[in-house]
Amino acid sequence: MKKNVLLIFLMLSLFRCSPPSENDHPFRIVTTTGMIKDAVKNLVQDRAQVVALMGPGVDPHLYKASQGDLGKLTQADMVFYNGLHLEGKMGEVLEKLGRLKPVIAVSEEIDPNRLRSPPEFKGAYDPHIWFDVRLWKEAVKRMGKGLMQHDPANASFYEENLQHYLAVLDTLHENVLKKIQTLPASERNMITAHDAFGYFGQAYGMEVHGLQGISTVSDFGLKDITNLVNFIQEKKIKAIFVETSVSPRSIEAVVEGCNQKGWPVKIGGKLYSDAMGEEGTFEGTYVGMVTTNVNTLVNALQ
Repeated sequence: MKKNVLLIFLMLSLFRCSPPSENDHPFRIVTTTGMIKDAVKNLVQDRAQVVALMGPGVDPHLYKASQGDLGKLTQADMVFYNGLHLEGKMGEVLEKLGRLKPVIAVSEEIDPNRLRSPPEFKGAYDPHIWFDVRLWKEAVKRMGKGLMQHDPANASFYEENLQHYLAVLDTLHENVLKKIQTLPASERNMITAHDAFGYFGQAYGMEVHGLQGISTVSDFGLKDITNLVNFIQEKKIKAIFVETSVSPRSIEAVVEGCNQKGWPVKIGGKLYSDAMGEEGTFEGTYVGMVTTNVNTLVNALQ
């Protein structure tokens, strides 16, 4: 990691650049996750090149920056990242990079009172803020503010797009609420590989349990599996879910344990947790990701 930090600063000393202009290179924005990229694209439209370091199926908790990533960060005019330790040690690199160019943690202006701080996360906050659409709106506002500050000539353009996208997110939030409410209260149990959906559970009335902790870096053992199997059998839960960015082996172990105890739980489908779907698909957008997850949940649990 120290070598990566040193490399970044060596490269930056060669490629420091002024704010973009029509006669300069295109406005380049780098994001860490696909969710942030999608939000930024909604704000900038075709007035900037936006790339995400982490693509579909990538687990940000385990992600390590490549040499190609360092080049993208060096050439970027702005960088947006999630913060709240989602990017792990890479967050240290981004903070140092922020001394030389606009590098914005999209979570940084969210009221801490609205953030989850589970005991097992040792006083830190749950970084999975995109699963409460209302919280994600606050992150999107921070992105809009950053763009308007860095590129004031286009501030009115960004503001107009921001207000439009916030309205889209309001509709998404209402749709999720309505869809979840079609499930009887006793059926609103959500079992996944890791504890990524805590904000979703709080916002939309689901009881959420993850076999692993908030970060996939944490491991699970036989006791964890046994406790979850007992809970599933007791609640007579019909389906549990794998995640597209996490190995399915943990959930498969839970299914096997349930079968051995005579409760035929099924895998209800794949949920998008720390990464969206493929570029160019409905699931490859934030709205599509959330909508698809909710449809998968409700269809499997009803």
